[in-house]
Amino acid sequence: MKIIGIDEEEDIKKKINHKKIIIIVTASVLLLAVIILFCLYMGNRHFREFTDKYILMKNVTENNLVSIQLDETENNNIYTYDKYISIFSKNALVGYNKYGNKEYELKVEISNPIVDTNNRFLLIGDKDGKKLYLIAGNSIVWENTLDGQISKVSVNKNGYVSVILTGTTYKSIIQTFDNNGKELFKTYLNSVAVDSDISGDNKLLSFSEVSTNGTLAQTTIETISISKAKEQDTSSESILYKVKAKNNKVPLNLKYQDGKRLVCMYNDSIDLINNDSSEELFNLQEQGKKITYASSELNSNIFRVIEKNNLLSTETTVEILNTGNKSTNMYVLDGTIKEVYCYDSTIALNMGREVHFIGTNGWLIKKYNSNQEIKKIVLNSDFAGIIYRDKIEIVDC
Repeated sequence: MKIIGIDEEEDIKKKINHKKIIIIVTASVLLLAVIILFCLYMGNRHFREFTDKYILMKNVTENNLVSIQLDETENNNIYTYDKYISIFSKNALVGYNKYGNKEYELKVEISNPIVDTNNRFLLIGDKDGKKLYLIAGNSIVWENTLDGQISKVSVNKNGYVSVILTGTTYKSIIQTFDNNGKELFKTYLNSVAVDSDISGDNKLLSFSEVSTNGTLAQTTIETISISKAKEQDTSSESILYKVKAKNNKVPLNLKYQDGKRLVCMYNDSIDLINNDSSEELFNLQEQGKKITYASSELNSNIFRVIEKNNLLSTETTVEILNTGNKSTNMYVLDGTIKEVYCYDSTIALNMGREVHFIGTNGWLIKKYNSNQEIKKIVLNSDFAGIIYRDKIEIVDC
């Protein structure tokens, strides 16, 4: 056994303390560097763009990704839902995974498709026709032939469906189904129904309607208890709330966010409907601002796109607002946006030959560069399809 003397023990303690000091100083310097870099990334746009491109490698380009070939002679309708990208043509719906491999082919007898997607569900109806299909994963859950002409379809994350019908003795009928295709009830309206949506807990049906009986158009947002509507002879006895909008406000879209917050997008604003009252979240005709796009089709956020023309350039800002905690994030870029797409918590900004995929936190997820004009973009929570005349390129986002 080695006996350590007092002097030697003190030397060992000094060395240990010295090592501790070095470790603490090094960790502090690294932490400070990380904080500085993070602050620069958050606060300096040019530094953030440099980091995204050269360090985080967020840029991808055409012809370097998985692609699906298209028949240019066909009228292809392309959708994304669940883990699939699907191509509909000639009564056939063909599904591919994000690696470009064919997963299924389904017979869907529809001539003019109108669709809604949510979670693992694809709802596809025949616009101004009668056929309706609910698809989950790679199979048809149910199909039905309805009485009336389909004008709008909606599916919630659990597969509950609402369909707006016209061409009957009523101006509009809203037909509601559960996830097995069982009809729950019908709502008969003497006004024009514009949109409908079912809450994430399957308890509420809300719809927007426009009455033109007077000289001015009057919009009303109504919310129905689904359980009461199933028990009553008429859904009018199950109405929980009615919210009347100001005159001449035109409803464009109705959306339950996070399954419970009802958001209505009008021609001039986006409002949060709170039981029998409403709160304006975004003014879409704000004086002094050129607002080119807006949407409420995200999971828990809304956004608007503001374009500012300078002397020799255009600066575009995407303003994103969380409808729950009311926090706001911004994404700024140079140039003009041609089209905007969104799903869940991802926004795709099409600038013609360049696409910016951004999150609701205002950060860039991926930037896609193309050698040719992009025709269209389809998007889900996992990936996007960049559509050209002859192919679809798949981008992870």
